[in-house]
Amino acid sequence: MAKTQEPVTIKKYANRRLYNTGTSTYVTLEDLATMVKEGEDFVVFDAKNGDDITHSVLTQIIFEQENKGQNLLPIAFLRQIIRFYGDSMQMMVPRYLEMSIDSFTKEQEKFRDQVAKTLTGTPLGGFDDHVRRNMEMFERAFNIFLPFPKGEGDAATPGTPATPAPAASPTDDLEALKRQMADMQQKLEKLVSKPEGQ
Repeated sequence: MAKTQEPVTIKKYANRRLYNTGTSTYVTLEDLATMVKEGEDFVVFDAKNGDDITHSVLTQIIFEQENKGQNLLPIAFLRQIIRFYGDSMQMMVPRYLEMSIDSFTKEQEKFRDQVAKTLTGTPLGGFDDHVRRNMEMFERAFNIFLPFPKGEGDAATPGTPATPAPAASPTDDLEALKRQMADMQQKLEKLVSKPEGQ
């Protein structure tokens, strides 16, 4: 849905000024945030050495938005993201988050309807379904990295019953999702730390 086929090139100079080569004007982080919201793609290069610094600039935009009091990212989520750095599941987190936000974006109209219904007293059943679909996507991605097929890991440790994922509560879906992810992380850590031959 980008307005141009090729991403606009933004150059960042040593004085921290950002230069939009498409419009031949200096821009701010706020201008770049507006471009993102309007679906206009861009890449940012360090004007001195030519390095692609798009990731750090986008992160800076998020930081600026959060500092304005638009707290989109919950504290618990930020803490969990920090915990994933250096963790055995770190390589899976970006793809999972990407799949989740893509799914959320595609279904945002349904979410808007559900929010409207919730405000009028109708239960938020659609959000429940979305959490379940996200967990199914995560499990599929998770199983790709398992050293053996699903189910064999539990059989390798007799006497340890499989912990079922807690059911999503209509009043606390995000907490249920966090519990399910924590449960899967514990299982993965057990698998990673298990000696060969066991």
